[in-house]
Amino acid sequence: MEYWQAFILGIVQGLTEFLPISSTAHLKVFPAIFGWQEAGISFDAVIQLGSIVAVVSYFGSDLQNITLGSIKAIREKDYKSQEFKLALAIALGTIPIIFGGLLIKIFLPDYDKSALRSLTTIAIASIMMSSLLALSEVFGQRSTKEKRYFQEVGVIDGILMGLAQMMALIPGVSRSGSTLTAGLFLGLDRVAATRFSFLLGIPAITIGGLVELLSLIKNGFGDIGAGQLVIGLLSSVIFSYLAIAWLLKFFQTHTTWVFVGYRLVFGTGLLIAIGSGWLK
Repeated sequence: MEYWQAFILGIVQGLTEFLPISSTAHLKVFPAIFGWQEAGISFDAVIQLGSIVAVVSYFGSDLQNITLGSIKAIREKDYKSQEFKLALAIALGTIPIIFGGLLIKIFLPDYDKSALRSLTTIAIASIMMSSLLALSEVFGQRSTKEKRYFQEVGVIDGILMGLAQMMALIPGVSRSGSTLTAGLFLGLDRVAATRFSFLLGIPAITIGGLVELLSLIKNGFGDIGAGQLVIGLLSSVIFSYLAIAWLLKFFQTHTTWVFVGYRLVFGTGLLIAIGSGWLK
């Protein structure tokens, strides 16, 4: 891998991790389009850590408030505290994807090489999630007369959005896309659903990235040098931070329809390219 390729893949990771369009899909499709050698799941997981650095930096004050508020709530046995509810929602919401990931590691050891990670799977998943996001945009808005905001996010929201997050184990689904979709169905306003989606993703992305990083260290870097990893990581940090800030501002005045359309075009285009033999 060339240094500039690592830089570009870091940009792709940064821009697509938090937008509801699937970073896994784009990190697999992008090299395929340009004829690059696929970096591999380990490289993808390592540069995902850049996204974690960005989201922790962006929500540093929120994380501090949730942590300190939860400790205070436990000491005072104030379990109705919003900080405690958010912490519990994030903790319980993380369990499904960890459980699902363990099942894959145990029963599908060659998951990264399997048909589940094929371009066809990614295309179908993209179209499916486009449809679900569209439904959440329509029915989520109609289901409740008043939208719920971030300060009203509860434990049930965390559990249900966590179950939706588990769908992201299927390449092309998008972790942020699945949780955002669930949040809209639950009656959260777009900014609240997006903000909680980002917080909910911190443990899952961190654990996944660290597991693959340890595997990479144990088994060797292969054709990927440490320099390429550092460059990919740094570009991922920068563009992840920019994507987070932009998306939260975008949803203050816009709907999710642009992402519905993008995912539909992306998935359909992939199927056409595969059917014509341009992509394999």
